[in-house]
Amino acid sequence: MRVAVFSSKAYDRLFLDQANEAPRHELVYFEPPLTAETAALAAGFRGVCAFVNDRLDQEVLRQLHNSGIELIALRCAGFNNVDLAEAERLGITVARVPAYSPHAVAEHAVALLLSLNRMTYRAYNRVREGNFSLDGLLGFDLYGKTVGVVGTGKIGLIFADIMHGFGCRALASDPAPDPNAKAFVQYVSLEELLAEADIISLHCPLTPQTHHLIDAQAIARMKDGVVLINTGRGRVVDTRAVIDALKNGKIGRLGLDVYEEEEQLFFQDLSQRVIADDLFMRLTTFPNVLITGHQAFFTREAMSHIAETTLANISAFEQGSGTLHRVSADRLA
Repeated sequence: MRVAVFSSKAYDRLFLDQANEAPRHELVYFEPPLTAETAALAAGFRGVCAFVNDRLDQEVLRQLHNSGIELIALRCAGFNNVDLAEAERLGITVARVPAYSPHAVAEHAVALLLSLNRMTYRAYNRVREGNFSLDGLLGFDLYGKTVGVVGTGKIGLIFADIMHGFGCRALASDPAPDPNAKAFVQYVSLEELLAEADIISLHCPLTPQTHHLIDAQAIARMKDGVVLINTGRGRVVDTRAVIDALKNGKIGRLGLDVYEEEEQLFFQDLSQRVIADDLFMRLTTFPNVLITGHQAFFTREAMSHIAETTLANISAFEQGSGTLHRVSADRLA
């Protein structure tokens, strides 16, 4: 099957080629993201392979349909960038990678927390400049703290498990509690979690219900000086509200691996350009904010699993047999 791979970097090509044994499929790589301006590149292909920030709205889907595209193979778990109803109407199958390495994302959330707590990123730069002062580097013991986990899929529960190992109390909020959650995970309402947690980590999907879940009202319920970590979806957090909370001290530390307007920024080198996103640039001015560019998933194990599942989805679609991790419009309900 001939597939156009958008938003492809050297590492994508490495892992996809390794997974494409024989090779089974003809993969043609395009570095630009999939947008209305680049959709024409898919002409002559039967499928496209897209990533988290590729745009698959109504306009793009209609262009793909007119080009003969039958399959959209997402090499990610999230599908909020796809107009699923329109894809279904056009007869385009959408498949995803439902899980890869939940440990990768959970461990990155912990890395953000630890680095923010002990300000290791600031200490690193100071020592390189010969500054060994400890002013501004004061952290706190994680032991005995209450950690709130919003969303208890595999990633959220692994994060809770790790924090339990630090001696933390784990509170969790999820509309569908996991009956297999370990005994130390206590499910409470979101309101109770926000009020009691010293540290809050977001691991929920982006849905209409979770869009700006963390807004000014939610932040007002939190403890003063709360630590907020988001490795889930950028639009779960209202950036303007978070900036206000950083300015008045309500949020004491903020760790982000995702950002609500990240599709204009992440996965590209903008070091020689002026970044026009004023909200993002404002975030970078706070000494108690640590931002990484959507790299939580980026481990060898996760990349291998993503590539293997993506190729398996393409094969299952082509052959009409095997496991196809299809995403349909009813997932929006």
